[in-house]
Amino acid sequence: FPKRTEKVTSGMRAEDGAYKSLELNYQDEVFDVQSATDGSDDVILVSPKKPSKSQLAIEAGLLWGRDGLIGKKNNTITGQFPARSISVGTTAQPVEDAYITSTDPVIIVSLTNEVGIYTGKSRTLNEIKSIIAKKRTLQEDRVSRYGDLSEPFKAMQTILAWNTIYDAPNHRVIAPVSRNWSNGWGGFVLFDWDTYCASYMQSLFDKNLAYANAIEITKAITPTGFIPNFQAPFGYSSWDRSQPPIGSTIILEIYNRYREKWFLEEVYNELLTWNRWWPKHRDVKGYLAWGSDDVPLNKYRPDNSINTMQGAKYESGLDNSPMYDDVPFNKQAGTMDYADVGLMSEYVMDCNSLAAIADILGKKTDAKELKERSGKYGEKLGSLWDDSTGIFLNKRLDNGAKSFRLSPTNFYPMMAKVATQKQAETMMAKHYFNPAEFYGEFVMPSIARNDPAFKDNDYWRGRIWAPMNFLVYLGMQHYDLPLARKDLIEKSKALLMKSWKEDGSIYENYNGTTGQGDDVNSADGFYHWGALLAFMSFIEKGYLEPKHK
Repeated sequence: FPKRTEKVTSGMRAEDGAYKSLELNYQDEVFDVQSATDGSDDVILVSPKKPSKSQLAIEAGLLWGRDGLIGKKNNTITGQFPARSISVGTTAQPVEDAYITSTDPVIIVSLTNEVGIYTGKSRTLNEIKSIIAKKRTLQEDRVSRYGDLSEPFKAMQTILAWNTIYDAPNHRVIAPVSRNWSNGWGGFVLFDWDTYCASYMQSLFDKNLAYANAIEITKAITPTGFIPNFQAPFGYSSWDRSQPPIGSTIILEIYNRYREKWFLEEVYNELLTWNRWWPKHRDVKGYLAWGSDDVPLNKYRPDNSINTMQGAKYESGLDNSPMYDDVPFNKQAGTMDYADVGLMSEYVMDCNSLAAIADILGKKTDAKELKERSGKYGEKLGSLWDDSTGIFLNKRLDNGAKSFRLSPTNFYPMMAKVATQKQAETMMAKHYFNPAEFYGEFVMPSIARNDPAFKDNDYWRGRIWAPMNFLVYLGMQHYDLPLARKDLIEKSKALLMKSWKEDGSIYENYNGTTGQGDDVNSADGFYHWGALLAFMSFIEKGYLEPKHK
């Protein structure tokens, strides 16, 4: 919120809320705020960096329309609920303030010194500090187990924990991309590939959250049969477009870690329906193209991108990529006239992963169907290899013209295992390690450095995005490319840690030249998929190996 006067820097947080911390800067004053659980009770410690003239308002209200009564008696806030009673007290002596703006039950205390707040039994300031110190030590010990990856783990786990929320109307715990985005969408927003990426990262340290997010975005499937671009409150969803089909691959990886077959059974039908949807709705002359169907406008939030080129770009996940600047859109078909290397690679990978899931579940007929589709589209993807440039190229389907505008998606056929070893080596030598295109101190820009759009430094026009690096890395895993693989992993981690060490930020995207995230307004400073830049290191070091071999 750039117009707000306060600045909140999120600190270490356990995903179950056992310990939380943040720093608040407000009108030249700085406060450390920590909280912890103590059984069924909560304690909070507010520590001003210097004696403050400000006051702290401790207030309570009923969230989500729940039943209950809240009041105040003898400097204690009380709550009576169907299943329990809660009392809230403070270690400081309350002060009277007749002009406080709150109309809720409230306690006002001075912030001249540290203040403790507690629920349940009365606690002293020292008791609260002791509880918080113990829980902080437990979280620090947990982080330290990752050795030289301790700080990257703290960054990744912290951002996922802070962006985990309770969606009360739907009775579920989810991890939207960021709290800013959730606020802008009226409570929450789940994006397709963003949420799958979050669930994969969560599988490193919290199985239940990984399951929850992967299942919830999969169950958001539309009546037409695809996982939508987004899901938001009031039943608002993108019924015209999907997003990159990486769900089956990530769900298979989570299964491989925990080996609980019920998880695959829970989402299998939706994943198969989604896989079948692509060739029915996005096949153009045997290739796959991004699209946006002609559907009625949603009454809650009109979307003028429906059945437009912009809607198709949203489906790609690359909202303003210069790859699509001059590509025609066929409104009748609802698709770009464009054979897209990225989509076809993701789809073939999806077929391969879902076929493996079908085999695990004993669905032999489905597995055969999926392998046949993988072969069909894999062959068409292979035909997009251009020997003269040494990379797979997108192609116009209205006139057959090749597109020489390169992005990391041109490397994606490695994910689909369509590229040969020689082709993979050629792409690395000619393009990845080429400083005129993708190489540099910071990698990989979302369009080649020598593309005219790189200098735009606007969203997918030149900035670095963690999911692109991550998907290229997944492809590299299938080939003998030790130098490129090591380089991508190390530079991606260094990029993440640059802003994390500076101010605790993890950005939605980064400047391709300077590595800065805060140089534009279109890069949320606490966006969870930015942590994919470090997640590759955990996969590489074996931390995602099966829990039970």
